[in-house]
Amino acid sequence: MVQHRFLRLLVIGILASFTNDCGSEPADQPTAQPTLTRQASGTERRLQAISPVDDRIAWASGLGGTYTLTVDGGQIWRAGVVPGADSLQFRDVHAVDSRTAYLLSAGTGDLSRIYRTSDGGRNWVLQFVNSEPEAFFDCMAFWDESNGVAFSDAVDGRFLIIVTTDGEHWNPVSQAAIPAALPGEGGFAASGDCLVTFSDSTAWFGTGSSDRARVFVTTDRGNSWSVHDTPMVSGSGRGITALAFEDAMRGLAVGGDINSPNAYSDNIAWTADGGSTWTLAGKPAFPGAIYGVASMTGSPHSYVAVGPKGAGYTLDNGLNWTMLDTLAYWSVAVSSQGVGWTVGPEGRISRVRIF
Repeated sequence: MVQHRFLRLLVIGILASFTNDCGSEPADQPTAQPTLTRQASGTERRLQAISPVDDRIAWASGLGGTYTLTVDGGQIWRAGVVPGADSLQFRDVHAVDSRTAYLLSAGTGDLSRIYRTSDGGRNWVLQFVNSEPEAFFDCMAFWDESNGVAFSDAVDGRFLIIVTTDGEHWNPVSQAAIPAALPGEGGFAASGDCLVTFSDSTAWFGTGSSDRARVFVTTDRGNSWSVHDTPMVSGSGRGITALAFEDAMRGLAVGGDINSPNAYSDNIAWTADGGSTWTLAGKPAFPGAIYGVASMTGSPHSYVAVGPKGAGYTLDNGLNWTMLDTLAYWSVAVSSQGVGWTVGPEGRISRVRIF
């Protein structure tokens, strides 16, 4: 009897370990229950990107050349407009500290630009202006203060990727190092999360609007890239809008059909091998496309996702989702302290607390 009981417990343990490795509900459930607290952003412009440094410092950006900064956890946000950029849409932002941040404007031709401030937004330096008439830069990301990468929709069948190694000058990656784009394939400049970095050399970007939704991966700071298919919904206006990784191997891709705001689709997939293979997860808590996603720092297998139809969270790699809010949001990011923010229309900004 004791021997049979021991064998039964051994089998249960093996099955639990197998289940955890396959990405379904972990053996040890995280206890994180995120909460949202509305804050005053200092602007009524739509905010599309957010980048926290820690639990006190964060930068957000949006339409009309707008940025906003907090240094006290969001009690006060100081909003401003980059001089001469009031017609631009800053759809991505990367914060270094309370004084230094980068802004990426998205648009065709010279509307795609990168700015940097090193004095808390009092002055901005225009670092990059796209000179390719058909290019449209979607997202940027950084490994550290000086090393970053940005990418554009494909031109003549090839994605345009630029990198910086000094935080000042941006140079193109050889297109021979980038797999060819599919007809119509491009990114989605929805939240600044379509391109993300990890550690000191890895990055991923997601695509859509073609017959496959794909993820491109580099492990050498953009010098070479591989590409991998996902099972997510694809086609015109459909695909991957955002990515988030909890470590070098495990992450989520999200997106959907941006033209069907009330429909549910196969718009969440997870990977456990660094993006080489992807498996469909569950349906989100809200309909329509997901625009942004963030790993809940300190809570394994847990993510917050947002879109025009609300916000939700998962504690099991995207298999099950719980509604967090019904208001519209465009982007979400979480700091290493487990505190983050969501941003959206009409200057909407909410503090996210994980613990």
